[in-house]
Amino acid sequence: MRKEDVGEILISPVELETRLRALARKISRDYRGQSLVLVGVLKGITFFLADLARQIKVPFVIDYLDLQRFAGALPQDRVRIVRNIDYPIEGRHVLLVEDIINTGFTLDYVLSELRRRQPTSLEVVTLLDRPLRRMVSLPVRYVGFQIPNDYVVGYGLDYRELYRNLPFICTLRASVYDIPTAPPDPTA
Repeated sequence: MRKEDVGEILISPVELETRLRALARKISRDYRGQSLVLVGVLKGITFFLADLARQIKVPFVIDYLDLQRFAGALPQDRVRIVRNIDYPIEGRHVLLVEDIINTGFTLDYVLSELRRRQPTSLEVVTLLDRPLRRMVSLPVRYVGFQIPNDYVVGYGLDYRELYRNLPFICTLRASVYDIPTAPPDPTA
């Protein structure tokens, strides 16, 4: 990583730790006396899920989904599951753990697939939420942080598999991902 690639630090390591503790306390309180199945969506979820799970005080198992995203005519046609969960969730309390929610199309697809397995309950916890980009109305029970519509990396979030290891969440400069910030000046 080059220092000049990253922009503003939006969420510091201390803010992450503090918010994760609060989320884990609320989840533990809400599921007191029950057990959970935590389902993480790979790969961006790695650090958030590990840190959150260490602080949850109710029994749980962890399983993972891996998705493939691609261009398609309709939003629901743009995602498919390439690695499904192995653990049976019928009759179980399931908490889907997401790194970031943007439009909601991917989350809507995953929730519909998980509902087919008939869990007793199915809730969502997300580290980051971009409500301004939402195109599908979805119930999200636990939200870590709401963020602006900037490209963010760090704490598991990547750009081309890089920057995941940053201990904070920051913006990525537009020059890194080659999106012009303004149209070219024809007189230049």
